[in-house]
Amino acid sequence: MPARRGRRWCRVPAPTWPPPADVYVYTASLYVCGGVSAAQTKPKLSNKEPNLSLIVALPLPTAAAQLCLATRCFRFQKRLLRQNTSMEAKTTEDHLKVHKMKKKVLRKQVRAQHTLMRHEGIECVSHATQSLVIANAGLGNGMSRQQLLRILEEYGAMETLLMPPNKPYSFVKYRTTEEAKKAFNALNGKEVTLEDCDQNIVLYINFVEKVSLQNAVPTSLPPGLMVIEKIISPEEERKMLESIDWKGDEDTQNAQKTLKHRRVKHFGYEFRYDNNNVDKDKPLPGGLPETCNPFLEKCLKQGYIKHKPDQLTVNQYEPGQGIPPHTDTHSAFEDEIISLSLGAEIVMDFKHPDGRTVAIMLPRCSLLVMTGESRYLWTHGITPRKYDVIQASDLRQKVGTITADAGDLTLNRRETRTSFTFRKVRRSPCNCIYPSVCDSQKGQHRLVQPSFPQNEMEASKLEQEYVHKVYEEIATHFSSTRHSPWPRIVEFLRSLPTGSIVADIGCGNGKYLSINEDLYMVGCDRSKNLVDICAEKHFQAFVCDALSVPIRSGSCDACISIAVIHHFSTAERRLATIHELARLLRPGGKALIYVWAMEQEYKNQKSKYLKEKNGNKNKEKEMNTGTAERPLNDQGPDNSSQDSAWSDQLLNGLKDESCSAKPVADFRLPVHTNRTSFHSQDLLVPWHLKDGSKKKEESVDTVLVPGGSKESQELSPVFHRYYHVFCEGELEAACRSLDCVRVQKSYYDQGNWCVILEKL
Repeated sequence: MPARRGRRWCRVPAPTWPPPADVYVYTASLYVCGGVSAAQTKPKLSNKEPNLSLIVALPLPTAAAQLCLATRCFRFQKRLLRQNTSMEAKTTEDHLKVHKMKKKVLRKQVRAQHTLMRHEGIECVSHATQSLVIANAGLGNGMSRQQLLRILEEYGAMETLLMPPNKPYSFVKYRTTEEAKKAFNALNGKEVTLEDCDQNIVLYINFVEKVSLQNAVPTSLPPGLMVIEKIISPEEERKMLESIDWKGDEDTQNAQKTLKHRRVKHFGYEFRYDNNNVDKDKPLPGGLPETCNPFLEKCLKQGYIKHKPDQLTVNQYEPGQGIPPHTDTHSAFEDEIISLSLGAEIVMDFKHPDGRTVAIMLPRCSLLVMTGESRYLWTHGITPRKYDVIQASDLRQKVGTITADAGDLTLNRRETRTSFTFRKVRRSPCNCIYPSVCDSQKGQHRLVQPSFPQNEMEASKLEQEYVHKVYEEIATHFSSTRHSPWPRIVEFLRSLPTGSIVADIGCGNGKYLSINEDLYMVGCDRSKNLVDICAEKHFQAFVCDALSVPIRSGSCDACISIAVIHHFSTAERRLATIHELARLLRPGGKALIYVWAMEQEYKNQKSKYLKEKNGNKNKEKEMNTGTAERPLNDQGPDNSSQDSAWSDQLLNGLKDESCSAKPVADFRLPVHTNRTSFHSQDLLVPWHLKDGSKKKEESVDTVLVPGGSKESQELSPVFHRYYHVFCEGELEAACRSLDCVRVQKSYYDQGNWCVILEKL
C-alpha cells in the first residue's frame, strides 16, 4: 500500500504487532486522494493496539526524523497532561460544591429545628419516625395545601397533614416509617417552585416523634355583625363597578385619591384621613351614584339599615394591598355601617380590645353589616398580602369565621376587590355604651399616678390594682402573645427524671405544662381568666396566690417560677415567694426562677426587648415628646431618704454588687417607655390593647388605667403593670439568704436573671 514519505509515495510492508523497536507506530484516519488511500499528515498517537483496519508503520531512517517525531510526542503528552489536570480540577471543584451544598442543607436543618422548638416547643429527633416537619413548606411562605399534597403523595400514603396558619413549616405523618424515610431522602434540600408566583424555595426536613398541634377553639361572629351572601346579582355588580370612573377628571372634588395601600373615591362627603372624620358643612357635589339607589332601597326594605346613607367611600384593593385595623370614628357616623364586596372575595380581620381576633370571609357580592359592639368596639382591617388563609374543605367558602384548624387550611390567591362602604353622617354627639373608646364621651378625669407602697397593706393594694386586675382584663390578649417556650426553660424541664412531680407557680396560659409528657405537671396562677385558658387546653391548673400555694410541703420534685416574682412590690414579699417555692420541694428537689433584669444590655449585647425597636428613634422621641421614663405627676413630694424597696438583708447581700439603679427617690412610680432601657427598678409598664403602634401625638400625659377602670387613653385601653426589675446579683443574694436552699446555678438569659435552686 503506498504511503507518503516526504514528497514521495512508498510501499510499506504489511505491519506486524508488536512493531520493531526502531519503528514509530501510529494509527491514521483515512481520506481518499485520487482513488488512493493515504495516511493523514497529523496522526492520532496511541500506545495501544489499534482497532482500525489500517496500521501505518514507518522506519525512522534519520536522527532528524526521530527528533521531529519526539517533539510531536512531547507536545501531545503536554496537551494530554493539561487535559488531565483540567479534568481533575473540575472534579475537585464539583466535589467542593457538593460538600458546600450538604453543609448548607445541614445548617438549614438545624435552624429549622430551633425555630420549631421556639414556636411550638416540639423537639426534632435524629432517628427515623413516621412524622416529618417540613421547613419552607407552610402557609406563611406561600405553599398551598394542594401543592404540598401533590409533592408528598409521591412517597407514600399520609395519615395527617397539618399546616399551621401563618407559619413557614408544615407537619406530615406517613402510614409507615419507611415511607417517611423515603420522603426525607428525596425532599431534604430539594428546590421546588411555588405555584402562581414562580418563586423557588428549598425544603428542609426533620423527623419528629409525633404530629400534634393545639387547634384554636372555633370562634363566632362579633356581636352586631352580619354577612349576607349574594345580596346583588352579577349584572348589578357589573353596573356598580362600571359607575366608578377611576380615570376621570381629577380636578373634581370627588376625584380619585391614591393612597399608599389602595385607590379610593368619596361621594356625598369626603372622609379626611388626617382627623378620621368628615367636614359636615362641606358636602361634595353630585351626591351618591344613581346606580347605588336600587341596592340601598333593598337594604332599607330588608332592615339592614334604618336611614338612607349619605356618604360613600369606594376602595379598590389590588392583591397585596390592605387597610390598617381601625374603628370608624364614633362622632362621624351613625350606628349602621354597611360594606359591599365586589369583584373578589376577601378575608377581613376583627379584633376586640381584650385581644380576641376573628378572621371572617367576605364572599364576592356579599354585604357586611356592622352595628352595636362590632361597629363601636371592635377594630376591622385587611392584612396586606397576596394570599388569604381559608378553610381547605371549601375553597369558595361560605360566609363565616375562619378557624385555626391546622388540618383544614390552605391558601387562596387574592384578586382585585372593590368595596362600597355606605355610612350616614352623624349630626349629634355619640352616646353609645362604650365610653372608653368613644371620642364624643372622652372623660377629662385623669387618675393620679400610684405611690410606692409604704407598708404591707399598701403593697397588697398596689399589686391588686396594677397586677391582679390588669391580668384579668388582658388575659386573652396576653395569652395570644405567649406561645413560644424559652429554650433554656425547656432544657430544664427535659432534664428532670421521668415521673417527676413539677409545679409551675404562675403558669399563665400554661405554655410549659405540656413540654415534657414524662412529667406530672400542675400549674397555678393568680388570674382566673388565665387558668380558664389552661382548662381549655386540658391542662391541670388552679387559682391561687404565689405567697400561699395549697400544695403539701415537700411534695414536689421540681418547681418553676417564670416572670412572676418581679410583680411583688416589696423585697420582703419577693423573698417570701422564694421561700414558698422552697417549701414545696422535697430534699434534693430543684426550682428554676426567672425575673426581668435591670440590665437589658449585658456584656455588650442588647436583649431582644431592646432590639425590637430602633434605639435612635426612641432617643429622638424621648427628647422631643418627653416620653422617657418619668413620673406622670411631677408634683409628688420629695423623699430622697425613702428606701423601703430594699430590705437590710438584701442590702448586705448586695453591698459588693454594682447596680446603676437607686432606691425610689419619691413616692410616685415612673411609667416605663416600652422597648427602652430601664432607669428605675420599680415602675409601671404599659400594656396596649390595640393592633398598631402608638399614635404620634401620644405622650405620657395620657390617663393611667388600672384593672377594671372605665377610662381609656386613646381609642383602646392602656393598662399598666407593676414591675420590680432585678439588678445583677440581687436575685441570687435573695436566694442565698434562705438556709433551706443552695444556689446551684445563676445566669443571664435574654434580659432576665435566672437561678436554679436545690432544696437542702
